[in-house]
Amino acid sequence: QVQLVESGGGLVQPGGSLRLSCAASGRPLSMPYMMAWYRQAPENLRELVAGISSGGTTNYADSVKGRFTISRDNAKNTVNLQMNSLKPEDTAVYYCNVYEFGMDYWGKGTLVTVSS
Repeated sequence: QVQLVESGGGLVQPGGSLRLSCAASGRPLSMPYMMAWYRQAPENLRELVAGISSGGTTNYADSVKGRFTISRDNAKNTVNLQMNSLKPEDTAVYYCNVYEFGMDYWGKGTLVTVSS
C-alpha cells in the first residue's frame, strides 16, 4: 500500500506564506504518476489546487495561479506546495494526492487557516 503524510499546515495571517509537504511511503511507486494537492473548505466540495506530472508539468486552479507553486522530488517521493499571498478564502483542509495507474491515494489532510 501507499501512505501519504502531509505536514506544514497552520494558522497564518492574510498575506502570509506557508509551505506544505507530503511524503509517500510504503511500496515503491511506479513511474509515471501524478502528484497533486487538493483542498476542501467547510460545506464545499474537494477541489484541485495544483498538480504536477512525473516530468514536471504543472497545472493550477485559477484561484491560486501566481501565488502557489507546486514542486516534487521523484527520488524522495515528495511533493511540496509553496503558498504565498494567502487569503482568507484559502482556508481549508489540504490533501496530498497520488494518482498511479488508475488508483488514487490520499493523505489525511492538513488544516490551513488564514485569519487575522
